[in-house]
Amino acid sequence: MMKKLVEEKGFSLSTAMNARLMGSGTEPMVLCHGYGGDQSVWDKILPYLTQKYFILLFDWNFSGSINHDDQEPNNITFDAVKYSSYEAFADDLIDLLDEMDLKSTVLIGHSMSGMIGCIASIKRPDLFSNLILVGASPRYINIEGYEGGFEKPAIDQILSSIESNFHSWASNFTSLVGDPKDPQSVQKFQNCLQRMRPEIALAVAKIIFLSDERDMLEKVTTPCTIIQTKSDFVVPNSVPDYMNKKIKGKSTTEIVDAHGHFPHMTAPDQFLEVLGRVLGF
Repeated sequence: MMKKLVEEKGFSLSTAMNARLMGSGTEPMVLCHGYGGDQSVWDKILPYLTQKYFILLFDWNFSGSINHDDQEPNNITFDAVKYSSYEAFADDLIDLLDEMDLKSTVLIGHSMSGMIGCIASIKRPDLFSNLILVGASPRYINIEGYEGGFEKPAIDQILSSIESNFHSWASNFTSLVGDPKDPQSVQKFQNCLQRMRPEIALAVAKIIFLSDERDMLEKVTTPCTIIQTKSDFVVPNSVPDYMNKKIKGKSTTEIVDAHGHFPHMTAPDQFLEVLGRVLGF
């Protein structure tokens, strides 16, 4: 999706997405941040993972860390029409992995990136050996027979709040999804979130909160591990149970003894313990 655009501007996809390779391991791993974040959300677990894996870090094109300034070189324009579903992001992920010549990667996808990783794995199973889905959800709106965590009017209110006063909403949202016992991490995510352009934040929020990827799960054959905290404002514990039943390939759920939507930031030791158990390091 983005590859053609950046090539026309004369630079690479990896440059546009702030991609970095690091680590002394031989097995490749790609870390995919979620809504409002950037690659810095992995800072607490990165020093350990780089001892075990060869790691690809990057920023999604909606991130506040991406250059969206039309007056500067290497800028990227976010096209809300082209990026109206997770599939467009999955195409960018596939193109990035191809450009970096990485295959059979362990993907750690937080929140929306869990679903993006699933879609990418269906399209190109050769690129992934394991999918680690952190706080991921295929649908956020409740419907008969499915608990997504929100009623439709609540989602409408979220989108309305983003549109009317993004920065106020971002501050409130951060306090709901973070762990109050770790105010530094909460503040770090808030700073990342508030760096997003409000119009981009709204466009991506619509993709996420109005999505329904439940049918897609039945096509996922790559082994999956779903990582969930004990309580997550965004994703109720019924969601990983649902995903486990629907994913076609081998799938398990691991619960991190923590609260909030960002265990890799607020409970890094427990998060790494779960990863080590799952991946065998």
